[in-house]
Amino acid sequence: MISFILKFILTAVLVYGLSTVLPGVQLGGIGSAAILVIVLGLLNAIVKPILKIIGFPITVVTLGLFLLVINVIIVKLADWLMSSFDVHGFLNALLFSLALAVVNAVVDLIFD
Repeated sequence: MISFILKFILTAVLVYGLSTVLPGVQLGGIGSAAILVIVLGLLNAIVKPILKIIGFPITVVTLGLFLLVINVIIVKLADWLMSSFDVHGFLNALLFSLALAVVNAVVDLIFD
């Protein structure tokens, strides 16, 4: 349980750091980053599997590159759901989702 809480806090802090470093990504503060981590987790658990099933033919044709578009859709949905999180444009959402994947991989390496 402690590992989960530490992973959550570290991810929220790193997401806030990403929002300050990446252009076109704005976040209200560290509290908003914590809420964003929860929202993205829920969207990844509920919406992403549905989008993967619907987009499976396109994913096969594009050799998996459509999964990047699905990640951008998830980030833009979080942007739409949260007033304190703002991502301007497709490319900025793509950069944020790629950076977030790297951050999550590093956090998983630290705590697993």
